[in-house]
Amino acid sequence: MKGMIFNVQRFCVQDGPGIRTTVFFKGCPLRCAWCHNPESHRPQAEILYSEEKCIRCGACAAACPKGLHRLDGEGHSYSRALCDACGRCAAACHAGALELCGREADSGQVVAEVLRDAAFFRESGGGMTLSGGEPMFQPDFALELARTARAAGVHVCVETCGCCAWEALERMIPHVDLFLYDFKLADAAAHRLYTGADNGRILANLAALDGAGAAIVFRCPIIPGVNLTDAHFDDIARLASAHPAICQIDLEPYHPLGLEKAKRMGRSVPFAQDGFLNRDELGPRAAALRARVRVPVTIQ
Repeated sequence: MKGMIFNVQRFCVQDGPGIRTTVFFKGCPLRCAWCHNPESHRPQAEILYSEEKCIRCGACAAACPKGLHRLDGEGHSYSRALCDACGRCAAACHAGALELCGREADSGQVVAEVLRDAAFFRESGGGMTLSGGEPMFQPDFALELARTARAAGVHVCVETCGCCAWEALERMIPHVDLFLYDFKLADAAAHRLYTGADNGRILANLAALDGAGAAIVFRCPIIPGVNLTDAHFDDIARLASAHPAICQIDLEPYHPLGLEKAKRMGRSVPFAQDGFLNRDELGPRAAALRARVRVPVTIQ
């Protein structure tokens, strides 16, 4: 089976327990204003361009079959709207200014790549994590990866925003050891404003996973100006207490690492804060949350 991915990243330590190999899927139903992986939004392959790396050598212009790259006295221009991401320009770019993001991958090949790290998984209690984007945006491919890896003895995590059909998640349960479930906002209107979608299905799927007995880590991005509030931490505590399957809460401080990638894709940035959210600022809130819930609370 084939699917669209944009990275297989080895030696990850924040995508579940132990040392993990994370498979990043292309395609996502949400458009979170603070997203740190904007290259995952669209299911198609795309070209990333870093102007500061361009040495104006002209190799991209010579390689592009559509003539979308031009060099003149003002520098390098790229007609992105007409590009079908064939990748020839990126392959020809000596300076690394152009990068093809997204490739069609065979499930067997992906799992074989993951299994190269099986020794590290055994020693650390790690495994494979499906992330993105949203793995449930390609539910059949995600299921095949999880089923194949699990059959090979690999611990499997799935990071999901929960904005998908319940049937897609339900099919995954027998082949997934741990769901990393994102929680952004409890208020439906605010959720729609900042992510582009209602959260009704997300909360319903959380309850359904809990009812099915799936193990869940509650992953909570904390965004200044959006949900760094007492009310939001009240919502985290309330939902964690209401769903016994939640075995851990991860607080994820905002960082601006997606801004540069959005720029390289020629996209405007709908939300930006100055720098990283200081982890120390979350310390008192994490301590207060620990006093209210029965599960560990971490700051990632």
